[in-house]
Amino acid sequence: MATQVRGSLEDLVRDLEAWTPKWQKAQVFPVRYRGTEEEYLALDTKQLVEYSDGFIELPPSPRLHHQRVAGRILLALDSFVTSNHLGTVVLGGYPVRIGPGKFRAPDLVFMHSEHLSRLGERFSEGADLVMEVVSEENRPHDLKKKRAEYAQARIPEYWIVDPEAETITVLVLKSRQKTYAEHGVFVKGTQATSKLLPGFSIDVTTAVTQKPEITG
Repeated sequence: MATQVRGSLEDLVRDLEAWTPKWQKAQVFPVRYRGTEEEYLALDTKQLVEYSDGFIELPPSPRLHHQRVAGRILLALDSFVTSNHLGTVVLGGYPVRIGPGKFRAPDLVFMHSEHLSRLGERFSEGADLVMEVVSEENRPHDLKKKRAEYAQARIPEYWIVDPEAETITVLVLKSRQKTYAEHGVFVKGTQATSKLLPGFSIDVTTAVTQKPEITG
């Protein structure tokens, strides 16, 4: 899928200040704007923004189901990490530096207690585990590009949560390499498990079900 380039940082600022920015109407994601790392880190916006190789990138805005899936997994992961005093879980939108001139903002980030010094107020230097909920408009970016990037950054574990396929794929870093191996591709009716966090699991059906919860 081609990448759409919108122009300068000034274009980006104008778009972010608009209530219905033009980039949201784009059919190709991520939309990219030329900018420096310093300009990226200085942005003050609630929009999800990433940075890669001289371009500020705007992924598609998350849909309701995307956020609900991320929220369910956040509750389960944070509860497990907190009760076992393992470290810190951070919700999506928090930048993670994964290499020179490259920042991603995973849906969920886990940092082990031994590495908490890597968590800064503005961004994190890497991570121990990241999770991405696949966006319908941006599947190749989540399934392929970020898989390669997170492996290159030596992030030990990467979860790909795919609501459309109703699967959770758990990838673990191969020993002394910058590529991932599959720990498991978990489907509905099974429990997705972590190699990095022994004892942690989440029910795939509960996590990725497409059926809305009706109350009241």
